[in-house]
Parts: sequence; structure tokens; C-alpha cells
Amino acid sequence: MRQAWSTAAALVVAMGLASSADAQQGRRNLSPEERARRAAEAARQLEEEMKAPRPIEALNSVWIEELTWMEVRDVIREGTTTAIIPTGGMEQNGPYLAVGKHNYVLQGACERIARKLGNALCAPIIKLVPEGNIDEPSGHMRYPGTISLRQETFEAVLADVGASLRAHGFEHIIYIGDSGGNQRGMAAVATELNARWGESIAHHIPVYYDKPAVVAWMEEELGIVQPTNDGIHDNYIITSEIMLTDPAMVRYEQRVAAGLATINGLSIEPMEETLAMGEKLLGYRVDRTVEAIRAAIGGSTTPEQ
Repeated sequence: MRQAWSTAAALVVAMGLASSADAQQGRRNLSPEERARRAAEAARQLEEEMKAPRPIEALNSVWIEELTWMEVRDVIREGTTTAIIPTGGMEQNGPYLAVGKHNYVLQGACERIARKLGNALCAPIIKLVPEGNIDEPSGHMRYPGTISLRQETFEAVLADVGASLRAHGFEHIIYIGDSGGNQRGMAAVATELNARWGESIAHHIPVYYDKPAVVAWMEEELGIVQPTNDGIHDNYIITSEIMLTDPAMVRYEQRVAAGLATINGLSIEPMEETLAMGEKLLGYRVDRTVEAIRAAIGGSTTPEQ
């Protein structure tokens, strides 16, 4: 049966390749006039599609990947002309936090930033970033579960995503990163894109990752001080922010059961209190980031969505 299936599959592939080759040969045999006519017809059909009304009510989402192409088209036409490209990572984060720590924080952060701006959408989170050397593992790459990109690969992805968004009408491309190792690449790509385009469209917003400012605000405004340092890649701020998206990603229930529901001397019990603190901490980061984005693009008075 497997041999018969393989033979049938090979025949289908061969027929498809032959058909494709025939089509290509046919196009090569067309006169210049016929090629021009077909190109004009394809352009006309695309123009008609672009004018076609959306057949159903749009989804209320700020994530581009959750929208249809028509919904993206329509919100751009209505003034949503800022696109945020968030970068996270896959790295070791101690014994309690999922390796996708930064990505879970960004799920909550980018949503809040976009809605507070009122004229922005979030591109898919760039989850793979430089995390150390691969061939001779260094940094986080020494730990299982980490996935690393070469710096040039990371920057090429950032540039292509930004260029794709600009091609569809976004007037400002915002780069934010939830990891320190991402900052250099985002800044370099924003500079390179602006030089390529001859105008200030791409903006790297480093204030989003201003960790010392968040710690100081937590201590001064919320009165929360981490009395100890557990010496792991984890802290109360990041734990509480991840819990807003999914408490399972900090292994909340398992830690409670094992009597290990603390980080740096602070308890993460009860869950409701930690979630409330996480909302305040993430809110502080969001407010500062929105202020910096508005300054970068010249200000905005667009109401919240």
C-alpha cells in the first residue's frame, strides 16, 4: 500500500511539474502584446478585489495575523497606519519560567500598546532571536530549549517584515524588544531602513526595555522591594507580567503545591494579588512606551480603540 501511494504521489508531482513547465513554455511563446494584455487584466482584477466591500463584520483585534486581508486593508484606510514589530526570544529562564518567557509578556504588552495608541496593529511576535553561538554553544544556547538565530539572520527578518508592512501602507514601523540582546539589531535595522527609504518611518523604541526604571517605579510607587536574589534568570516583575497571559507559564500551581511560590523573596500567592501587581507593572511599561512612540512619530491624539 505504501509503495502504491508513493508511486501515485510521484505521478501527481510529475504531472504538476509537467503542467507548470508547459505553462511557463506557453507564456514564453506569447507575443509581447498578449503578455501586456494579460498583465493588464491581472492588474484590473486586483484593483477590483481591492475595491470589493468586506462581506462580514470585522474582528476586533489588533493582531495582524488574526485579521483577514480585507480587515487589514480597511483599518489602514481608516487611519491605522502604525505597525508594531515585537521581538521576544526562546531562552532558558530558570526552573520555573517557560523558555518563551519574553513572547508571553509581549502577548499582553503589544495588545495594550496598540490599543492605547488607537491607530496601531501588532505584527506577529518575532519569537526567534540571537541567543548565543550555535556551533560552539555560548550564552543561553548552552541550555536545552533555547533556539538562536545568527545576528545577520535576525536583522534580515526584521528588515523584511518592516518592508512588507510599509509596502501595504503602514506609515510608521515600530520595533520593540523584550530582551536585551534584541536591542542592537532593532536599532540597526531601523537606521538602515530609514536610509534606504529616505525618510523616518522605522523607529526603535528602547524605553520599552528600560528594566532599571521599572524596578525603581515598583519600589518607589508600589512599595515592592525584592529582598533577595535567587540567582536565577527570573524576577517578580517578569513573573507577574507573564501571569497576566498564562499563569501556567510560570508553573504557578506546581510551585504552590511544592511550597516554592516565591521569587527573590516575594510571594506570588495569592494569584489575584500578583495579577493586580502585574497589571500595574505592565501598565507602567505600556504608558512609557506609548509616550515614546508618539514622540518618535510626531505625536498622536487618536482615541483608544
